[in-house]
Amino acid sequence: MAFELPKFETKKELFDHVVKNLDYIIEEKMLEFKKADSVGFTVMANKSFNNKQSVQDLLNKDVLEVTAIINTTNIMDSHKDVHIPGLWDKSLSENKRIKHLQEHVNKFDHIISDKEDLKAYVKTYTWKSLGYEAEGSTQALVFESKVRKERNAFMHEQYAKGNVDNHSVGMQYVKLVTCINDEDYGAQFEAWEKYFPQVINQEEAEKSGIFWAVTEAKAREGSAVVDGSNFVTPTTSVKQKTKNKDIEAIKNWLAI
Repeated sequence: MAFELPKFETKKELFDHVVKNLDYIIEEKMLEFKKADSVGFTVMANKSFNNKQSVQDLLNKDVLEVTAIINTTNIMDSHKDVHIPGLWDKSLSENKRIKHLQEHVNKFDHIISDKEDLKAYVKTYTWKSLGYEAEGSTQALVFESKVRKERNAFMHEQYAKGNVDNHSVGMQYVKLVTCINDEDYGAQFEAWEKYFPQVINQEEAEKSGIFWAVTEAKAREGSAVVDGSNFVTPTTSVKQKTKNKDIEAIKNWLAI
């Protein structure tokens, strides 16, 4: 169950509640395993990967090479979290068992890829290159995933047909900062002034008046989902796996 704040009549009541119960709230969020939920925003991203192969060609291949954006920074998601660039650095260096899953279900029949079939890293993208009409850039958590038909035929088909346009990271918080847009809350207002300029959907953040800047987190898995809490998480590439002999043939041809 995702952590949720109580409903209040005014923002001031909400802010008072958060500051009064800050230690408890932080502890609850730290204990939470965060994943996608069904809450979305009115402004959505729409990114279609540039696929030069027909859907049927992809469906006929046993292995697809998929590049998926699992998470992006500098955007307030539906958990009122803003992930800060660098939050995955420690986790990616330590977690060698990260998995690409179907809908956050950690069972054998829902694994899409892992081990040598999965490469996880961070990369900077412009928002527009990910289908979101905004200036500036974001640091994305990226999965390069070999999706094998024999392992998860359903998700092989969904990626081949271009149906997967949202992903979500399964994570645990390590370090986060409470940001409140009110001068009466000293440390929390200072944090707001520090991190708010980085937020790309500032209108949503101002409407809320509060968010958590997540500066470190553990990435446990990344999932293909119908709707994620962060909506700028598309599939950017789906192609057939290039065989080694094909690469050698290309090299030989170029050497002629």
